[in-house]
Amino acid sequence: MPGRAGGAGGVAPGRDGRERDGLGWRPAGRDAAGPGGTGRRAVGRAALGLAFATGLAQAGRAQAPWPERPVRVVVPYPPGGSNDIVARLLGEVLRERTGQPWIVENRSGAGGNVGADSVAKAPPDGQALLLTAPGPLTINNALFASMPYVAARDLVPLALVATVPIVLMAGPELPARDVAGLVALAKAQPGRIAFGSSGNGSTNHLAGELFRSMAGIDIVHVPYRGAAPAMTDLVGGQIGMMFDNLPAVLPQVREGRVRALAVAGARRAAALPEVPTLAEAGLPGFEAEAWFGLAGPAGLPPPLRARIEALVTEALADPGLRARLAATGAEPGTLAGEGFAAFLARERETWTRVIEASGARAG
Repeated sequence: MPGRAGGAGGVAPGRDGRERDGLGWRPAGRDAAGPGGTGRRAVGRAALGLAFATGLAQAGRAQAPWPERPVRVVVPYPPGGSNDIVARLLGEVLRERTGQPWIVENRSGAGGNVGADSVAKAPPDGQALLLTAPGPLTINNALFASMPYVAARDLVPLALVATVPIVLMAGPELPARDVAGLVALAKAQPGRIAFGSSGNGSTNHLAGELFRSMAGIDIVHVPYRGAAPAMTDLVGGQIGMMFDNLPAVLPQVREGRVRALAVAGARRAAALPEVPTLAEAGLPGFEAEAWFGLAGPAGLPPPLRARIEALVTEALADPGLRARLAATGAEPGTLAGEGFAAFLARERETWTRVIEASGARAG
């Protein structure tokens, strides 16, 4: 029986007078070291038996079903934003497939760094995962003067969960009705129009910086701890404009509480087909898109990584989840593992160039 052979308590003779140890049968009563020996051979057999048993135990743990208890999914932004919406939709499908709760934990602060760092420092057992917008994985290491972790070193990419269009919106107090009107107003009132974002380093923040640079205007960035409080101030007139992800803003746009002026991506959004792209509205070459990806702490064992990647890929093929994502304006992701890692590397290069060109800094 593995784990019991070769112990210090000796062996019992078999029915044919031989004794069984961790390596097989031997004649009964014979000392492994010979007459007057020190028992080194017995010790060696015991060590080999222990190593064999330990290896079996480790293999058993590696092959144990996962998850065996609730999985904590850290969203590094407050509830109510696109990141939170996508995490909860995915978590519900994964709960059905694994039989364990996938508990969304909102840990906001420092542009997503607080939540991301908590996962980077978590044990690599798959019980704490990060589902985040681009900032913590591809932007913040270039934007912040000081960082508690290095994304490319301390977090392992697992899967691209969803991509979402970014929408440029004007609040009810801003008289501009289109992009041309907004640019003209900003040029007439330099430094007077404030644009909100879900935080320093978010794609919404950098989309605003790119807009400022390409339009040649002077607008003031106001970072919030998440998209939901920023939207509250946009509706209330405390800020004049904002870039935000379509899933979070679609209800406000449809209710007429804010005006969608343009979509930041390369093509129009299916949920807002009447809204032009920024390229169509007079800024050719403008392109920015948000996405949400799943990552874990570095050191996740390869079999566990493969298990998580497969689970998420299967969940994203679920017709019900795809329909619910589409209803919010999001599209399911199609990358996992090395494909997602290569995507992140390209994103880091792109946003680092935007940060350097705009001079944006945080922290």
